[in-house]
Amino acid sequence: MPGFTVHIRDEWLAVPCRDTTNTIRWLGLEALKRYMKNKPDNGGITALHDTRFVVRRCQGLSLLDADDTIEDVLEDNDFVELAIEGDTMSPDFIPYEPGVSHLYPCAYISLDGNSLTSTDLVNLGRGLYKIKVTPEADRKVVKSRELLDRIVKENKVVYGITTGFGKFARTVIPVSKLKELQENLVRSHSAGVGNPLSPERTRMLLALRINVLAKGYSGISPETLHAMIQAFNASCLSFVPEKGTVGASGDLAPLSHLALGLMGEGKMWSPKSGWADAKYVLEAHGLKPISLRPKEGLALINGTQMITSLGAEAVERAQAIARQADIIAALTLEVLKGTTKAFDSDIHLLRPHPGQIEVAQRFRSLLDSDHHPSQIAESHRFCDRVQDAYTMRCCPQVHGVTNDTITFVQNIINTEINSATDNPMVFAERGETISGGNFHGEYPAKALDFLAIAVHELASISERRIERLCNPSLSELPAFLVNEGGLNSGFMIAHCTAASLVSENKVLCHPSSVDSLSTSAATEDHVSMGGWAARKALRVVEHVEQVLAIELLAACQGIEFLRPLRTTTPLEKVYELVRSVVKPWIKDRFMSPDIEAVHRLLLDQKVWNVAKPYIDKYKTEYIPESRPVSPTAFSLDSPAAPRKRVRLE
Repeated sequence: MPGFTVHIRDEWLAVPCRDTTNTIRWLGLEALKRYMKNKPDNGGITALHDTRFVVRRCQGLSLLDADDTIEDVLEDNDFVELAIEGDTMSPDFIPYEPGVSHLYPCAYISLDGNSLTSTDLVNLGRGLYKIKVTPEADRKVVKSRELLDRIVKENKVVYGITTGFGKFARTVIPVSKLKELQENLVRSHSAGVGNPLSPERTRMLLALRINVLAKGYSGISPETLHAMIQAFNASCLSFVPEKGTVGASGDLAPLSHLALGLMGEGKMWSPKSGWADAKYVLEAHGLKPISLRPKEGLALINGTQMITSLGAEAVERAQAIARQADIIAALTLEVLKGTTKAFDSDIHLLRPHPGQIEVAQRFRSLLDSDHHPSQIAESHRFCDRVQDAYTMRCCPQVHGVTNDTITFVQNIINTEINSATDNPMVFAERGETISGGNFHGEYPAKALDFLAIAVHELASISERRIERLCNPSLSELPAFLVNEGGLNSGFMIAHCTAASLVSENKVLCHPSSVDSLSTSAATEDHVSMGGWAARKALRVVEHVEQVLAIELLAACQGIEFLRPLRTTTPLEKVYELVRSVVKPWIKDRFMSPDIEAVHRLLLDQKVWNVAKPYIDKYKTEYIPESRPVSPTAFSLDSPAAPRKRVRLE
């Protein structure tokens, strides 16, 4: 029989429907009858048929016409919200949040616990792939579970399997209560607060936990693991508050919330339902709640996956904005009529940090006057300026160390992604479990603090370049990049916005991992605070993206005052990309949409995609000769090839 799940105030009600030619009004009245029946005072409703209400689908929050037939506007097992006139939106109801970009992917990623990357994980979060585990991973999972079942059968005393947790590690639990032990663990540890993670981030969290369990050292049962995979592939995602982890013993609170939904408790989100009670969401997708066996609760909640999944997004976005920052800075240098001499390869071979050499080469690939003639560069070739401000001249050194830090952090995150981080570890081949400390989040916590500090510098130096663009005494352009100054304010407050974001970042860059508070009655007496390290690293990266979006807007506006002169071909392509979403600033207008539009270009890496073919072509055509440099020198090209001299102005 068809049926629907209706949310009224603080209740979710299952309403069967034998005849789908009934109207939405009928469905609403049936739901109200059931609601009133469950309330001692009829829920304050005095006359059912006089009650005025509206009905909307949970997915998309679209209003439904009361006279439409059910079969015309709803599908079987749809979720709907009924709002009684005079009520505010129920505080228990969390609206549908669009975000997962590919809800029904066809391609799969096979997880084995050893080969997932940060790029893969972000793509899983975006909904580009479904998940399956490899046969070898399945075999390892079975072996470790068999060992745990033997331990329980033999009544052995093993932490987390037949004992309590933390301070209660010496309390032995009867076999008859081992299932209850695991369920109580998940319920009691679901103590997080704050807004829920977005669907994308919850998908990343769930995918990463599945990957870790697939290593075969956690003792999870194949049935539970495959139930988690089914939930992931259906995008049934638990309500996971973003706050509450201290990063040791792992991310207990957020992972407990993740497990709680899979148990059919708490809230869950799916594309079909929006947010609803977990048991209804699972049922609507033909899934059953997981039933925990000994150690499974601990296996689900003990690990660094919250820190690491958010860290994976942070490092991927940091990498994307870092390489686009070089392009934006190059465009600003052109507008400010700077020199390219500071990017000569000979200078950077004398200080051969990999990132510095890479950034200098990108600048040359975009600005080299032999490769890409620039009318703007030609217009000031014989000026008397000797050198530029540090914000332009030192981009390879400043941007370079950011690139090197991102590489360092990415290596740590990728190692953490494929690490077994719960406790105790189950070694099936040795026939024993061993308690250790792999759950401690210090590695990703420290790395993400480093990331925030390094990436922030891209915004710090960008804000100073925005100042130079807006300041007529430094740019030789109209004040704040607008005509009729005074009547128009131009980029005056856009620069203030950039300054405010940079200032916020200075506070956010204080390392959270230098802090530790003893928890669990001094059993867990040193913690990483990695959850906050990850969350604030993401905020720092977002601020950097926004500051660079403002710089890109300002640089393109500066180009308008240099017309009809043209810059290099790749930078003209970048200019054209920006102008495809934002028109020139002729007089004052609402600016926030312009900033957001360019921010979206950066998030989608479109600036990089436009410039990348020119950068790649330059690498193949301009190859430096071999030089006796440090063994750690970074080489992008063949060391044996002859070097073609280029003119740099």
